[in-house]
Amino acid sequence: MSEIDDKRNDVFTVERPWGRFENFATNQSVTVKVITVEPGSRLSLQKHAQRAEMWQVLDEAPLDITVDDRQWTAQQGELIWIPLGAVHRMGNSGSRPARILEVGFGHFDEDDIERLEDDYSRA
Repeated sequence: MSEIDDKRNDVFTVERPWGRFENFATNQSVTVKVITVEPGSRLSLQKHAQRAEMWQVLDEAPLDITVDDRQWTAQQGELIWIPLGAVHRMGNSGSRPARILEVGFGHFDEDDIERLEDDYSRA
């Protein structure tokens, strides 16, 4: 079982009389962010050596997703897994800002971003 499969086991839903909760990580070293992508913009095509990521799409605005050789348009509520070392990118081809919840599993460091392509000429 891979590291990311272990993380997927931590994701579950528990029903309660008042509704439910979704659990995304249990006793893990994680970094949690909300990322907003403006219309017509996209993040760099990148990969990480020190962390895997899980994204959950928060808004109705479509997000164009790349994970390794797979490309698709993610919908609101969709969970996206980015294994350690996977090449990935998100972009917004819609007309409104789009947000994702990002949970990074492992050591978080902005210097861990290896950019393969970038619209903003960053190294």
